[in-house]
Amino acid sequence: MGRRAERETVEKFLSLARSGRSGSLVVRGEAGIGKTAVLEHARQAALASAFRVESSVGVESETHFAFAGLHQLCAPLLDRAGALPEPQQAALGVAFGLHDGATPDRFLVGLATLNLMAEAAEEGPLLCLVDDAHWLDEASAQVLAFVARRVGAERLALVFGLRDAADGDAADGDRAPFAGLPELRLDGLRAPDARALLRAAVRIPLDEGVRERILAEAGGNPLALLELPRHMRSGQFAGGFEVPGALSVPRRIEESFGRRSASLPPETQLLLLVAASEPTGDAAMLWRAAAHLGLARQVATPAEVAGLLEIGVRVRFRHPLVRSAVYQAATPPDRRRAHAALAEATDPRADPDRRAWHRAQAVLGADEEAAEGLERSAGRARARGGVAAAAAFLQRAAELSPEPAARARRALEGAHAKYEAGATGAALELLALADAGPLDALPRARRDLLRAQIAFYQNRGSEVPGMLLDAARTLTPLDPALARETYLHALDAALVTGDPTCGVLEVAEAARAAPAPPGPAQPPDLLLDGLVQTLTRGYEAGAPGLRHALEAFRDRPLTGPERDRHSDRWLRLAGRNAVAIFDDELLHTLASRTVQVARETGALTALPDALRFLSITSVLMGELARADELATEATAITRATGGVQLRHAHIILGAWRGAQAETTALNASTEHDVAHPEGGTEASLAQYAMAVLHNGLGSYSAAHEAAARALRSDELSLSSLAHTELIESAARAGRPEHAAEATELLCARAGASGTPWALGMAARSRGLTSMGARAEDQYREAIEQLGGSRMGGYLARTHLVYGEWLRREGRRRDAREQLRTAHELLTDMGATAFAARAARELRATGEHPRARTTRPTDELTTQELHVARLVATGATSREVGAQLFLSPRTIEAHLRNIFRKLGITSRRELRELHLP
Repeated sequence: MGRRAERETVEKFLSLARSGRSGSLVVRGEAGIGKTAVLEHARQAALASAFRVESSVGVESETHFAFAGLHQLCAPLLDRAGALPEPQQAALGVAFGLHDGATPDRFLVGLATLNLMAEAAEEGPLLCLVDDAHWLDEASAQVLAFVARRVGAERLALVFGLRDAADGDAADGDRAPFAGLPELRLDGLRAPDARALLRAAVRIPLDEGVRERILAEAGGNPLALLELPRHMRSGQFAGGFEVPGALSVPRRIEESFGRRSASLPPETQLLLLVAASEPTGDAAMLWRAAAHLGLARQVATPAEVAGLLEIGVRVRFRHPLVRSAVYQAATPPDRRRAHAALAEATDPRADPDRRAWHRAQAVLGADEEAAEGLERSAGRARARGGVAAAAAFLQRAAELSPEPAARARRALEGAHAKYEAGATGAALELLALADAGPLDALPRARRDLLRAQIAFYQNRGSEVPGMLLDAARTLTPLDPALARETYLHALDAALVTGDPTCGVLEVAEAARAAPAPPGPAQPPDLLLDGLVQTLTRGYEAGAPGLRHALEAFRDRPLTGPERDRHSDRWLRLAGRNAVAIFDDELLHTLASRTVQVARETGALTALPDALRFLSITSVLMGELARADELATEATAITRATGGVQLRHAHIILGAWRGAQAETTALNASTEHDVAHPEGGTEASLAQYAMAVLHNGLGSYSAAHEAAARALRSDELSLSSLAHTELIESAARAGRPEHAAEATELLCARAGASGTPWALGMAARSRGLTSMGARAEDQYREAIEQLGGSRMGGYLARTHLVYGEWLRREGRRRDAREQLRTAHELLTDMGATAFAARAARELRATGEHPRARTTRPTDELTTQELHVARLVATGATSREVGAQLFLSPRTIEAHLRNIFRKLGITSRRELRELHLP
């Protein structure tokens, strides 16, 4: 009633999905506002349009069981799991407890779920309904929100019913995964519709004052309009009144359900409580538990007559508020009786975790046996990838532990699980519980390490490197391997935060005391030693050790039993140091491998950082279109996973492209972001980008200032990227002493490195700071060296500065050759500002630069170009979809657009196009 616009929105949404334009919709509003009714309308409309419909319902007491809501939704589709790639099949099987295996990344489970739904949608359009999504377990919520953000052309529709946060704090954290999805907001009914509904609900005459009071209290909430009159005494219908309550309408409704259940016989109330305590809705389990309590089946009749629940194959409450009202109104002893009966009714072999949970709710006070059962459940949940569920089990296990030492140990393990799940506030609470009990030296050190990790996660504050350093020192005699890793953490944190109070040099000096590796040195061990040597004894002394470490990362097996997964987490730090030693081959290999590992393991939380790093690497190599694809993919995945959006890849790309407005705006956002202080990596990379931008525009004083600011960062100072920009800007801005100083440092590093990239950049810098024949020799050497490297961006820019020098020397013909080459290279790669600089110089020599010839691929979007590149390598739609975390049908839709825009009809023609 009164939902015509909402019905039309749902019907249009379904029509788009049926035509191949998949989507998601969040139906949001307060309790009782009609979300379930709208979802039911979606179900009926979908069935009338030949959709297949699958559904799931979130339940508050089910939030501790990892992937429970997802399993409920996907179970009818699992007969199609055989069509999925093996890693996706394995991820779903482990997540749903169908078999053992390595813990899957939850976003690999998300990709598997997307493709499972896409397979079902091949036979006909599919609608997935999830009501009370605010009560989904965290793993299910994150996976389904990921799927909702990645649907494309699958004939798939997802609709979520989500209660407003104001209706209950307990569910607030579960709304975050769905933030930003398209919403259909349900407000109260308009006055005429509210009056009509009230007339339909109350058949006896109402005093006008009573009617107005009910309408005012209900605020247009349909369930309130139906329920409030049920609890008015007969005298009130004739005009009596009482002091209005101060509670919100949903809470009033919940209390009304509680009063209705309280009027039932005690045996019926107990059966209702058992049903409310078991969220699966399994009627057979309810009757087994009832038999254990000595309750006959007839005791359910009064509750059914009262309209509180229905019992068929499943147990269904009239409204979720009935369940919560019944459970909240029960006494603690009765709750324990209900859970004890349910524990007895649950098969310990088929569902040991649910049995352990019910047993834990049934005990009074501490109980070691129940705590042990929960601890075992935590281990099983973690193995399935349910970190949040493991944390919940461990938290309850700690509360039930009679011995202080066991309580502290379980609290510490629970805190680690909460941190892994992203619940840092809850992790700190459990750490406080762990503090109260006796902890041995090693657990105390792990506790301190976790506090430092949480601090880095929350704010990357200046105190973090010192906290990590203290933890590393404490761990040194207790766990040498963990101590070494913590020192590496501390070095990385010091580089990222750039705080002078506990800077990189101090951490590196302390790390010299790190214990020797307990076994053969692994790549992370070599990386720690190489960094310490470089930072404490100088670049020339440390570069060989750093190269040895990076080669160890490069050479380690990526498959088979010898693969060292522990080293994967340090791949990106290793790649960053490939920039420091000017090794373009190692840089390309490690940056590509970081992305490869993240893709293969489905580690979508790590993949965006890996993509951003490979994007920056591609920029330096002059592959700006490729860099755009990678940065765009990183942004899309971060949006889908709910991670923190970082700007540095986009700002560096914008700077090399010469996109002044975009780059300046991104830099301003970074400067005003308190999470990225001056001297930190993000802020310093933004300043490096501004130096590139201003050099491209010919604003050399501004470029010099930005490069100098970037060099306040230890990481940028170590990498020499900003030195390159400072030398060019200082040489052109009339600050030769600054250029000469930076050139001397760069040349010393190039001598220690010896790579073509290093030697080419050193020669280029000497050319910028020299005169006469010496300058020309340096420019020629720079072009020769850089021509033998992957650094196409710097090669093009070297042709530019050489051509500019030749023009100033009056050698116009020679200048044209270099400037023409520079202009063509820079134009083709999309470095617009540098290309414009070359064009101005060319015109000054009397030659008009040729305009860039348009190409068919210019019409492709960034994602279409990415898909086209991958398909051109011979990859199938399924393979491309697996790499880009999209369904094969969405890849096919992109291909149809690509073929249309390029005027081709086959993959073979695409391969022959030689895409840029």
